Amino acid sequence: MYIVTGGAGFIGSAMIWKLNQMGIDDILVVDNLASTDKWKNLVNLKYSDYLHKDQFLKFMAEGEDPFGTQAVIHMGACSSTTELDADYLMENNLRYTQVLCRFVLKNSVRFLNASSAATYGGGEKGFCDNHDGLENLKPLNMYGYSKHLFDLWANRAGILDRIACLKFFNVFGPNEYHKGDMMSVICKAHKQIGQTGAMRLFKSYRAEFPNGGQMRDFVYIKDCVDILWWLLENPQVNGVFNVGTGIARTWNDLARAVFAAMGKTPDIGYIEMPEAIRDKYQYMTQADMGKLRAAGYTAELTSLEDAARDYVTGYLDKDDPYLDSREG
Repeated sequence: MYIVTGGAGFIGSAMIWKLNQMGIDDILVVDNLASTDKWKNLVNLKYSDYLHKDQFLKFMAEGEDPFGTQAVIHMGACSSTTELDADYLMENNLRYTQVLCRFVLKNSVRFLNASSAATYGGGEKGFCDNHDGLENLKPLNMYGYSKHLFDLWANRAGILDRIACLKFFNVFGPNEYHKGDMMSVICKAHKQIGQTGAMRLFKSYRAEFPNGGQMRDFVYIKDCVDILWWLLENPQVNGVFNVGTGIARTWNDLARAVFAAMGKTPDIGYIEMPEAIRDKYQYMTQADMGKLRAAGYTAELTSLEDAARDYVTGYLDKDDPYLDSREG
């Protein structure tokens, strides 16, 4: 049994898709569907059962494994970078993950955990995933801090050689449609360009970055789940790892890639950035991928242009844009 927490969410459902591609459907989906549209991400996928996250947590807290678990792929978390309820983030992102971690270690189960590039804050300390630099990082928002606290806890407990924590950078791709304001800019741009023929980006408030010249490491969801699968197949590879492309691209590059994928002439304008996020805004992120490469991961990562083309033409332009277990 493979357990995927946050299994109806973006990365979680994409990982179920990947497992299906590899012939695996003995999967327990753990999530909190409530009244969201996340359930739509599961319709085209194959899995054995579903549990609400609170019910699953009770099993984990008891310490015994009633599922015959082979791996826990923990993608479940509140991923909103604007969430203000710090207590909620502490319980949902930190304490929950600690309980799961204790369970997998007790039962010798493979554990892949979603951390985040938000742990790097403004990037003043760089974007290197070496363990000895964890203590120096200063996240800019509570979400990033909640993820950072688990990385610190695992490091101080001396267990990072037994689990894998993945610092995802700017992930985009199919099955993110339920995320509202937290959807990728590519997903938002497809709709905006389709409706207006134009795309609007935030202005820059730092002289060294022109408008639209702010930079991100944009990584395609299919590359992310390929990395997760590789880690499942290589359980000896553990620690904190960046998941990005290693190449920072500008928002203008992203906009032009979407226009090209849609077969339209670029029309890019710039709007004021909300004051509430100006002092928490990352102007540049770029994953240092050397550690994962040194561990043996050799697959080529998809370029922004190729990924945008696949996402737009293969999914966003379709009536049913969701990942389908029959693909591949």
